[in-house]
Amino acid sequence: MSLLTTTDELAAVCARFSRHPFVTVDTEFLRETTFWPKVCVIQIASPQEAIAIDTLAEGINLSPFFELMANPDVVKVFHAARQDLEIIWRLARLIPSPLFDTQVAAMVCGFGEQASYLELVKAITRANLDKSSRFTDWSRRPLSAAQIDYAIADVTHLRDIYTTLRARLERSNRLDWLADEMQTLTSPATYEQSPENAWERLRHRARKPRDLAVLMELAAWREAEAQSRDVPRSRVLKDDVLVEVAQAAPRSPEALANLRSFPKGMERSRAGADILAAVERGLARDPAGIPRIERERRGSNGATVELLKVLLRQVTEQTGVAAKMIATVEDLEAIANDDRADVPALRGWRRVIFGEKALELKRGRLALAVEDGKVVTFDWQEAEPAESAPSSQAEASAQSRAEASASG
Repeated sequence: MSLLTTTDELAAVCARFSRHPFVTVDTEFLRETTFWPKVCVIQIASPQEAIAIDTLAEGINLSPFFELMANPDVVKVFHAARQDLEIIWRLARLIPSPLFDTQVAAMVCGFGEQASYLELVKAITRANLDKSSRFTDWSRRPLSAAQIDYAIADVTHLRDIYTTLRARLERSNRLDWLADEMQTLTSPATYEQSPENAWERLRHRARKPRDLAVLMELAAWREAEAQSRDVPRSRVLKDDVLVEVAQAAPRSPEALANLRSFPKGMERSRAGADILAAVERGLARDPAGIPRIERERRGSNGATVELLKVLLRQVTEQTGVAAKMIATVEDLEAIANDDRADVPALRGWRRVIFGEKALELKRGRLALAVEDGKVVTFDWQEAEPAESAPSSQAEASAQSRAEASASG
């Protein structure tokens, strides 16, 4: 058990850790009743030692930890880093760099989509984790020895996972692929939660431009309210209620009260007045400034999208890279509609392993077939008959049928 509770202890440990090529990091936090995550414990391990930091200890200053996170000579290793990075960004306005996310690396290394930490521990280290403290209230003190050991185990096994995955990426020359993925995780924009952008989480639930205009204002109000009160969004107003208000666009307390899902009595509160004001702002928005509502794509491109899904499956099986990493359904729809679509699947390493094939498939230059129960691709030109003999079994069969017809 190694729990740090003073700034001096933390400074000494971080000084030692800064001499190593990498450290593994994890956090324990609570968020069930708050908007912002409340960090309770931070765990760090170097190749030689592992510790936990009691972030709630009286008088402790986390500056040495943040200096370590900003050290450009030390790789910071996380698993499913987004929430941990959001915490660090919130506390110190910095994002650890250089960064290595083992969940993302696992998707590149053939472990499927969103491999859990537990799955990687079993697959790589063959260890069985003790999950008895999984639902601990990490804000309660004192922490038991079992709780601290549980927390530290999350960074000790992460060392072996990191070294294994990194070695695989280096052998397959895919380390640069991971670097591309880390750009999103290391961008401050990923962690900024501006009320003006809150509507994007609900954009697909707007039926008409007017609905979207009102929803944008309502979502911005709710986000600002949740942040200022430090409560979950649902404590302010649930998503379904927010969407119903946007679609009905009530303009009086009575109209608001008549909505089936709207909380009774809330129409006469300050929040009710704020909601009505947001509705008015939405209705007054300039239609030219309202984002376009994306409709489900129908028609002939639907068949193209289905073919692209088959191709994606084939590339996934061939490369071992998770389909989610290569292309989304939205990417496939965009490619089906436009050869120059501005989507990740047509850029960088994704274009090399999938994007070029997708365009060739669209242009009729690439064919899909089933061989030994697996989807395979081949250049369509290879299927064209040669001058002296059929170039494929399918063409030979077609030639036989034609000869039989002629003789009949």
